Amino acid sequence: MPPKRADQGTRVALLDSAEKIFAGKGYAGVGINELLTSVGVPKGSFYHYFSSKDAFGEAVVEYYFEHYLREMDQLLGDTQRPWADRLMAYWDNWRDTQSLDECQGRCLAVKLGAEVADMSEPMRLALKSGTTQVIDRVEKAIAGGVEDGSLSIRGEARATAESLYELWLGASVMAKVNRHLQPMDNAVLVTRQLLGI
Repeated sequence: MPPKRADQGTRVALLDSAEKIFAGKGYAGVGINELLTSVGVPKGSFYHYFSSKDAFGEAVVEYYFEHYLREMDQLLGDTQRPWADRLMAYWDNWRDTQSLDECQGRCLAVKLGAEVADMSEPMRLALKSGTTQVIDRVEKAIAGGVEDGSLSIRGEARATAESLYELWLGASVMAKVNRHLQPMDNAVLVTRQLLGI
């Protein structure tokens, strides 16, 4: 039986709220009651929407990447600009929205990556799927930039895409550790070097 519209709305509200709360507190630091209270859902009704906290965590990660990838597609989809410009717009957006305390649910892959990798196999697999889709898009942009001549790389587009994503994840962590944006600024410089722009 398909979920009722009201049930679906409550489920989405829980996912949306959890995305923001997890970005601030992590996964283990958040209890089910806090999540239910955040959207005004009565205690005890959590299992009406999700079979377990792990299943809920997996759904939150999938929900996060669904929106993240949609926004990424918009940034990279501007066919009036060369691929290099589109790709740098993506990294600039990352710097502006996923650093320090400004992320507000936008940096869930950074926040949860190390925390849940050994804690929840379903969540790890959801993170792996989401990050792979991000890298796929970066790879496509790099290949497009090589083709249109707006960037040049040494080596394969896939390896470059993976290295850039790893660089930016690390820069995000270090920006939080150091409480300043220098790691992000360094990532911009290295990105330009790797892409030949």
